[in-house]
Amino acid sequence: MSAPMQARTTAAYFVQAVLSFSLSGIALAAGIAYLPVGGWTRAFLGIGLLYTVTSAFTLAKVIRDRQESSEMITRVDQARLEKLLSEHDPFKVEGV
Repeated sequence: MSAPMQARTTAAYFVQAVLSFSLSGIALAAGIAYLPVGGWTRAFLGIGLLYTVTSAFTLAKVIRDRQESSEMITRVDQARLEKLLSEHDPFKVEGV
């Protein structure tokens, strides 16, 4: 019927994204740890960092799920169209 979906990203791109995310998170955590402020301020910034990271993961998951859903709907519509075209006989006369 149709070709299977292929990965859109390379392994190098995946590794770059993981390293970039890790490095930025570690750098920000180190920056918060070495700030010349009190413990409560540091804890508040740490909680803010964790909230931002978890929100980013949630947003990425929602975007991915929405894209996969639209791809699935497109596949179902494609399968229906292929079925209709395979069953259609252009030389068949109705009512005769």
